Amino acid sequence: MGNFLGIDASTQSLTGLVIDPVTGQIVAEESVNFDEHFSHRYGVANGVIDLGDGVVHSPPLMWVEALEILFRQLDASGVKMASIDAVAGSGQQHGTVYLNMSAAGVLGGLRADMDLSEQLRDIFSRATAPVWMDTSTREQCTQIEEGVGGRQRLLDLTGNTAFERFSGPQIRKFAQTEPEAYERTASICLVSSFMTSLLAGRLVPVDAGDASGTNLMDIRQRRWSPDALAATADGLNRRLLPVIDADSVVGPISPFWVERYGLAATCQVLPFSGDNPCSLIGLGLVQPGQMALSLGTSDTFFACMDQVRTSDSGEGALFASPDGEHYMALICFLNGSLAREAVRDQYGLNWAEFAETLRRTEPGNDGRLMLPYFDAEIVPHVTAAGVIRENLDKGDVAGNVRAVVEAQAMSSRIHAEWMGIQVQSVSVTGGASSSEDILQVYADVHNCQVHRFQTTNAAALGAALRAVHGLARAQGTPMSWEDVVDPFIQPEAGSTISPRPEAVSRYTECVEAYRALEQRHTG
Repeated sequence: MGNFLGIDASTQSLTGLVIDPVTGQIVAEESVNFDEHFSHRYGVANGVIDLGDGVVHSPPLMWVEALEILFRQLDASGVKMASIDAVAGSGQQHGTVYLNMSAAGVLGGLRADMDLSEQLRDIFSRATAPVWMDTSTREQCTQIEEGVGGRQRLLDLTGNTAFERFSGPQIRKFAQTEPEAYERTASICLVSSFMTSLLAGRLVPVDAGDASGTNLMDIRQRRWSPDALAATADGLNRRLLPVIDADSVVGPISPFWVERYGLAATCQVLPFSGDNPCSLIGLGLVQPGQMALSLGTSDTFFACMDQVRTSDSGEGALFASPDGEHYMALICFLNGSLAREAVRDQYGLNWAEFAETLRRTEPGNDGRLMLPYFDAEIVPHVTAAGVIRENLDKGDVAGNVRAVVEAQAMSSRIHAEWMGIQVQSVSVTGGASSSEDILQVYADVHNCQVHRFQTTNAAALGAALRAVHGLARAQGTPMSWEDVVDPFIQPEAGSTISPRPEAVSRYTECVEAYRALEQRHTG
């Protein structure tokens, strides 16, 4: 058994992580930051183009260019590219890529003597892709819910109410506002299936894990729902390939990557899934009741469940787990690192100063509370930005630093109640997971241990682990999910953070005060 590559196509970067499943080691981890490479070329900031009025897109050609840069970086880091037996990946959920009739032919005839972006420049029927940060589809959400027979029917059918950020409403808006371009669209990909198609050299379907973040998939049957498709756009069924199992091997890697970067012709490609479902695997959540927290651009709190359970309020999301058996319950807070960075920058702090300020303040913050809606929020549903402070002066640097972190931790506790899970421990990933001071707040608020791991990129690790599991099954030597993930999910020595009894007691009171503040301002 050789090495396995997991690729994470996130909002702000493209990351590749190579693992050796025999030794349980991460061999290499490289990342391409979009702003560093493409801010002038594509006009992106934080990996996206903000077009105003809630419209947020990214250019798919940027992801194409980044993929080649990533392979060059992996090669330069000393990775033996021919040692990679299989590759899988994750993509930021909900983003949609629109391709014209030439796409399939171009992907199947890629030339190794030309840059990938140059060859793919003309395959798009839409130059940019709406991504998960786009909130411009409220009208389309209402129309889709009405089209399937109401909000509750869509929730029962797909596991989710209609979300502005989900793929279905974005597709409907495109069909309505740009009908000629929609007619020129032969295929619609998600970010995940688009990236898989680049590696496989052919159009690849969406897996069930990412398809469940579209408002289009029957969550129990794990296939496109005819009713949801019909309520979204005419002819949509012709533009989507059938949903496939995340464990499927879609075929060998395209000769382009073999000839240009030295991968073995026998290297197999598995479907990319969504970044959240891949993080579920990357944190070892393959048994019901396990929970994890991702502290990234947005913060996500999620759990593995053995049955379909939905959020009646419509705040939570339900996805199919890429393990093929379970489900993933998730709540997403848009104001994750975006809010932490806003407070940091507002007071001219660096991260070390931010952490020191947090450390100098007491749990409970002397009753100083914040609703950190620096941007429109997903959970709870807040349509417009507006930071709310109670007993907190805007000029109080220390108070604001602690308030934003405590608000995020308390909100995660309150809005996870619908999952019906007693939290035993929380596995944590994402950039802010490197901060012990932030994690201490979460341990105290949730009254449980918080575990950190050797990589903060659980999505890329989960993708690599999926490659291991899928290839083993395809080769007739299946492995249990526990055996696949166990070598990579042991907490770093000395990294576990335990709750402090006195802080737990204080937060029990604070959570109710925060809940009341939130209800007064969000209804």
